[in-house]
Amino acid sequence: MSVRKLKPITPGQRFRIVNNFEEITTNKPEKSLTVGISKSGGRNQTGKMTMRYTGGGHKKKYRIIDFKRNKHDVEATVKTVEYDPNRTAFIALVEYADGEKRYIIAPNGIKVDQKIISGESVEPNVGNAMKLKNIPLGTVISCIEMKPGQGAILARSAGSSAQLTSRDGKYAIIKLPSGESRMILTECYAMIGSVSNSDHQLTVSGKAGRSRWLGRRPRTRPVVMNPVDHPMGGGEGRSSGGHPRSRNGMPAKGYKTRKKNKASNRHIISKRK
Repeated sequence: MSVRKLKPITPGQRFRIVNNFEEITTNKPEKSLTVGISKSGGRNQTGKMTMRYTGGGHKKKYRIIDFKRNKHDVEATVKTVEYDPNRTAFIALVEYADGEKRYIIAPNGIKVDQKIISGESVEPNVGNAMKLKNIPLGTVISCIEMKPGQGAILARSAGSSAQLTSRDGKYAIIKLPSGESRMILTECYAMIGSVSNSDHQLTVSGKAGRSRWLGRRPRTRPVVMNPVDHPMGGGEGRSSGGHPRSRNGMPAKGYKTRKKNKASNRHIISKRK
């Protein structure tokens, strides 16, 4: 994985930093695992805009990803590593020994023709999915379930990973990408290795139009709004809008929004940074 800085032959390329996509092996998805996806443009069923700064963007097809990895003890071969417009991570097309094909989140360092497997008593190799009770302590993991059979929820984006630090009874203690340490049932599955495309955060779009291609419309700063539109609006000249807060008055920049009596608080050992 690496990034590449373009020569400034146009204003849009002057600051552009692109991904080399060295891991990508094909540009055509598996047709049987893609479905059409429609866009709302931020509107609800009555046509009213309920989500601002959303709309436009390139046409996309959704790739059906196997987050559960529930085809156990059947070896699969990696056929391709592909780009997915619906997520930051790369995806891998795998074909099982019985001929079935599925997409999975591609781990870092996965290669074409590599063998992977999911199950309880498998080797802790990159790309394999195992229960937390069988993974060696200190292993870097990703695509982690929070409930048995739920499917991967945690550490799914590009370059993210967690670490299995210890086990306590029926719980495993995991340090998440946010810095939070929490307990998860040892019956949950996780994938060995970190997620691919770790250089995603180093890319620079270079121009506003590239955000429009992704379906992001220009965002208006609250300070330049009128008082009727935002609590931080109004004032003479370049005066700031008072304490940072959301459109609904919720304080920002350090204010804790997590409920104090949330049921899952008992599973958190140390909070995120």
